[in-house]
Amino acid sequence: MVGGNAAGMSAAAVARRRDPSLDVLVLERGVHASYSSCGIPYLVGGTVGGADRLIARSPEDLRRAGIDVRTGCEVTRIDLRGRTLTYRDGGARTERREGFDELVYATGAVAIAPPVPGAESVEAVRTLDAAERLVARLTRARGRTAVVIGAGYLGLEMAEALASRGLEVALVDRERQVMSSLDADMAGHVQAAAEGAGIRVMLGVDVREIAGGPDGGPRVVRTTADDLHADHVVVSTGARPATELAAAAGLELGRTGGLRVDDHQRCAGHEGVYAAGDCAESRHRLLPHPVNVQLGTHANKQGRVAGTNATGGDVAFPGVIGTAISRICRHEVARTGLSETEAAAVDLPVVAATIEDSTRARYYPGAGPIWVKVVAHAETGRLLGGQIVGVEGAAKRIDVLATAVWTGMSAGELELIDLGYAPPFAGVYDPLLIAARQAAHRVRAPAPRTAPRRTRD
Repeated sequence: MVGGNAAGMSAAAVARRRDPSLDVLVLERGVHASYSSCGIPYLVGGTVGGADRLIARSPEDLRRAGIDVRTGCEVTRIDLRGRTLTYRDGGARTERREGFDELVYATGAVAIAPPVPGAESVEAVRTLDAAERLVARLTRARGRTAVVIGAGYLGLEMAEALASRGLEVALVDRERQVMSSLDADMAGHVQAAAEGAGIRVMLGVDVREIAGGPDGGPRVVRTTADDLHADHVVVSTGARPATELAAAAGLELGRTGGLRVDDHQRCAGHEGVYAAGDCAESRHRLLPHPVNVQLGTHANKQGRVAGTNATGGDVAFPGVIGTAISRICRHEVARTGLSETEAAAVDLPVVAATIEDSTRARYYPGAGPIWVKVVAHAETGRLLGGQIVGVEGAAKRIDVLATAVWTGMSAGELELIDLGYAPPFAGVYDPLLIAARQAAHRVRAPAPRTAPRRTRD
């Protein structure tokens, strides 16, 4: 396995479990393997007390389980014909070669730095060791101000983490809304939550330069709107599949830049070679083209599929619909399937309904606002996606909607589905059902059938 986090370790674990006689080798270039990347913002913000809390299994634990995990080892070349790979052992500062019968490529994704002077001096906080270094800097030189570049879900989470440490935080993005995976009307609620937590949100603003700070001192982030003085800078402007090594070996890349794989995670045209996780493409169950969705949920499942099939199994990965969930300041945020924007990009005719309701019965203590948006096919009523923003208790409703989208239910069917009810959890009509009912009403009614004109005998 090239890569030792979600996909690589899932593949290794299932392969070893299926055949204990195998020699299973995992090469990971980072300091840590088998950890939760999703927990990094909570480590930075202090909610999680220590990097060790994010580690699922240490290299020592994995070795005791029969998996040879080597951290600090970067693969530099893969010879698919000769079935060997070359890697650099950072500790020994030497290059070594290993042979393989089956290969799982699971290198994840690498950060995309903004194309501005000084960006190379800022480390993206995408790995556990990078997060540890940021926490050390925050502890050593507390500072007063921070700038986060990029207002996607990770940028928002990092902005909240820094604000929770008492820093004055500015969040900058060239787009006109936060969280481009949401439609603009739903993203507005997320922006309001961030601003309510004291974060200065600057949208439609380009970064021109990240200046100063080579000695670890304060920087200046120059933008088209203002010069922002920052004791700490975090870049979160997206990531691309880490596929340079694979491409050099002759593996085929798809339209997204990820590795082309079939539903068994097999790399196109190469027997015994698999790819899984953020570096690979996935079939989208609602779109006519593959996607690259970088989520730990998919990485773990694809790794299991790859590890199973690499050891003689026959398991297919069924695809994705882009279900994701997060918490941004006081709001929970979730989405699944297609947004209106994504549907329009592939010319799908849709209707949408957005409602505001309460997470619990309105009279019950702790009730708060929830916004639910449902997207359905304009002619058939089939559910295509939805988004949820609200206070605690809102977002996990997305799992019901994801199940409905996955199975092809219509908005009308979801409206009448038998969900649980009690005042501490929802009103008698759950907000999801109310949104589905409104979407069903907007589906185009079929043209009335005209009775054939009767003629006289």
